[in-house]
Amino acid sequence: QVQLVESGGGLVQAGGSLRLSCAASGRTSSTYTMGWFRQTPGKEREFVAAITWSTGRKTYTDSVKGRFTISRDINKNTVYLQMNSLRPEDTAVYYCAAEYGSKLSDPNRVDYWGQGTQVTVSS
Repeated sequence: QVQLVESGGGLVQAGGSLRLSCAASGRTSSTYTMGWFRQTPGKEREFVAAITWSTGRKTYTDSVKGRFTISRDINKNTVYLQMNSLRPEDTAVYYCAAEYGSKLSDPNRVDYWGQGTQVTVSS
């Protein structure tokens, strides 16, 4: 069992920045990929960014490339999402996620979810 606890959400003006954190505890494994999805009311959960724990290989959805950066702190078992140049369309609940294996992109295959943290970007 793995627990994911998120923090760092909030309200920010367009063009501003936020950093999300996701701390993992329990029976974690270096074979997992961790990352972030986001969801707005009535919409499907969409992939945002991922990082493999063992190699640090990163992937991003096209809409956040060049603005968001995912990173990991191996010693702290924590994943970060630095979000810069935020836009109103980035407004969503952001969910930390972990999946066994070397990929993370399909919400239906995620093994563990964080509780979600609200990010609101005002225009």
